[in-house]
Amino acid sequence: MNHFKKQQIQNIADFNPREQLSKGILAKSVPMAMLKEFQRQITGYEIKAFNGGAKFRNGDTLLAKITPCLENGKTAFVDILDDVEVAFGSTEFIVLRAKNETNPEFLYYFAISPDFRKRAIECMEGTSGRQRVNENTLKTLELPIPEPQTQQSIAAVLSALDKKIALNKQINARLEEMAKTLYDYWFVQFDFPDADGKPYKSSGGEMVFDETLKREIPKGWEVKSLNQVADIVMGQSPDGASYNLEQEGTIFFQGSTDFDWRFPNVRQYTTSPTRFAQKGDILLSVRAPVGDLNISPFECCIGRGLAALRSKSGNNSFLFYVMKYFKTVFERRNTEGTTFGSITKDDLHSLKLVAPADNVLEKYNEIASKYDEMIFIRSQQNHQLTQLRDFLLPMLMNGQVSVAE
Repeated sequence: MNHFKKQQIQNIADFNPREQLSKGILAKSVPMAMLKEFQRQITGYEIKAFNGGAKFRNGDTLLAKITPCLENGKTAFVDILDDVEVAFGSTEFIVLRAKNETNPEFLYYFAISPDFRKRAIECMEGTSGRQRVNENTLKTLELPIPEPQTQQSIAAVLSALDKKIALNKQINARLEEMAKTLYDYWFVQFDFPDADGKPYKSSGGEMVFDETLKREIPKGWEVKSLNQVADIVMGQSPDGASYNLEQEGTIFFQGSTDFDWRFPNVRQYTTSPTRFAQKGDILLSVRAPVGDLNISPFECCIGRGLAALRSKSGNNSFLFYVMKYFKTVFERRNTEGTTFGSITKDDLHSLKLVAPADNVLEKYNEIASKYDEMIFIRSQQNHQLTQLRDFLLPMLMNGQVSVAE
């Protein structure tokens, strides 16, 4: 703790600094929904006219000040703007800007550290369910703050982990995009390689009209129901008294609230499991939002908000993108006014798809499964990096461990 000194938070950060941005001017806007829980990056922005809200620049930290967003860790480091741009966001953000030699990235990690968040939550006031942080109280809180050089070292370690996590996510997104593009090319446009390696439909491959789908499909292909190509397990929630966070029993996923980008986050367990998904099964949300997908990285219990699917032929990569296609169908029906609040077992079993010839299916799965394996490896690495970052963060922030020179 030699390099740490107790200081008021307002000594290291300006709260909601003034910026030039006139009413009615079009600018980048970041709503609360674009701040993810315990993720450094902002996931996007909108262009809209400024009529009020917190204004910020690159290098600032955005901190949610309402419940439950603060408790859930909605905090972000701003790095989506050009140097001279000013953006704005929700009126429920607190903008923190580093001052007095404070390292801006350190300030972000300080804002997500357990000690800061605990103290910030203690500063909340108002009616139950809609409390807000009292910023004047928060400003004057005293916490141990390291000297600028130590701040820089701490930020360098933690940001290196976050940048590697972000890079892995970018690579994974690109791999999934490649697999989906190939799926669309082969199984939507029907330009899979023919016997001569040429695109089938574009090269004049024979097509036949299918009465069920009311469209042409390649000759020799069939239209099947989903339950003909996949084993489907509908989830069933265990006794609520069996739920626990103490890792007792079986990992339990209730619904899409547990979903992440590709693999679900483990939150709770059950000592009375009912229905199971196997490792590698596709997890489908059957309650709003219907159609969201994840893949189970291990055997688990699934609740009534989910169904588990596995390919009867072992071609799970193909089945995953089939279900991605059905998700777009559900979304299109929602926009047309036919809302899918849930999907039943019968609905799911009766979904129709074009079943390709075995040799085409196997060739696609051979390619796509390699992408899936690379995605799984990077996702597992990100899980380990996240655990390491979350383990180091509080200890670096309170001086229990230091960064070697």
